Amino acid sequence: MNTPTKTVTENAQKLEAAYASVSDLYRGKTDDLYAACREMRKTTRVYEGDFIAKFLGVPTNAGLQTRPTYAVFQYQDVMNVLKDANTFTSGFILEGMGKVWDGLMILGMDGEAHRKVRALLQPAFMPENVNKWRPKIDRVAREDFIMPLLPDKKADLMEMGLNFPVRAMYALVGFPEDNPDQYNQYAVWALSMLAANQLDKAKAEEGRRVAAIAVKSLYDALMEQVQRRRAEGATGDDLITRLMNAEYEGHKLDDHEVATFARSLLPAAGETTTRTFSAAMTFLLTIPGLLDRVRNDRNLVPKLIDEAVRFEPSSTFKVRETSTDVQIGDVTIPKGSFVQCMVASANRDESAFENPDVFDIDRRQKPSFGFGFGPHMCIGQFVAKLELNCAINGILDLMPNVRLDPEQPAPKIEGAHLRGAKSVHVIWD
Repeated sequence: MNTPTKTVTENAQKLEAAYASVSDLYRGKTDDLYAACREMRKTTRVYEGDFIAKFLGVPTNAGLQTRPTYAVFQYQDVMNVLKDANTFTSGFILEGMGKVWDGLMILGMDGEAHRKVRALLQPAFMPENVNKWRPKIDRVAREDFIMPLLPDKKADLMEMGLNFPVRAMYALVGFPEDNPDQYNQYAVWALSMLAANQLDKAKAEEGRRVAAIAVKSLYDALMEQVQRRRAEGATGDDLITRLMNAEYEGHKLDDHEVATFARSLLPAAGETTTRTFSAAMTFLLTIPGLLDRVRNDRNLVPKLIDEAVRFEPSSTFKVRETSTDVQIGDVTIPKGSFVQCMVASANRDESAFENPDVFDIDRRQKPSFGFGFGPHMCIGQFVAKLELNCAINGILDLMPNVRLDPEQPAPKIEGAHLRGAKSVHVIWD
């Protein structure tokens, strides 16, 4: 992959390598994730054991912590677990990967502390505020990423698929726009923060070391911008400024909290959007008739994105910990156990979705779990959807008759977790 100008910089290469490293970490060992989940839905409502380690072979955000572990697969069970944050908690994340995050990590908060922080952060990410960023995101997608590709009449769309969400999100956060390549370094740090998640104990120690360096580096970069905004009077529409001005029940975030919470949002800001982009473009270009429909009716783009999130969620599972003994079906799950919610399974549950293994943008809208569910639902989902919308519309507008390149391998979505296609080769007229 290249930067938009086709000048391969050191930071761009580092970003590519960091993204590939995360993909490799979560590639796993299952040949068919969905077949494994389908069998479980039919035969085993609650699996007693570490399903993710045994069948997928990838780490979770629990790190190396060992507790009684169970897995659920059915739509209603996954929904019930994710929406009940009192019974199924997330604080264990701070004991695992969160140890290197200074403890302030919204994913690992529970109860009243989580409610208050979420209430402070949420307004900045609601559609009415996110949509104010549309002109900037649209301009970045078209001018900085799509238009430089046009003269060649062919491209791997993942040339922009990795770099565009990074470029857009880090500008929205509030980093200076005069050196966008520096965003690649920030994104490398953000991805390296995931290095603490390892199944191999030997690798875990080195992973924690790398993650700790990345956590500190990204914090320092963010704190510099927070202090600059504070000195300038905290005016503007970037995320840092919005967080500085946010107030809930008389509480405002201090500089440390602004920098720390902004940092905790960044690991997913680029790469999960990248993976969803790869999936959406794969389906758009491979399903007969779909491209023409969407090109001619852009109101279908949001439906394309929503169905891609259901059909191929980049995050295939979520993990919670029980705060009390709980009964699911005929299985009693003891207090202090991990419960693995198999999102990839629930999103294709026959009891919830008609013809669930068919990609269908016309299906009746129903909650799926690609962005999570309940109190911990992804706070940045509307930003991700807006970035994807701008990128897809830009491609359809600027690449006439875009289609798969017959001389290149077809895109293939893979991975036990953090799924996506490595490449999406296209040509246009």
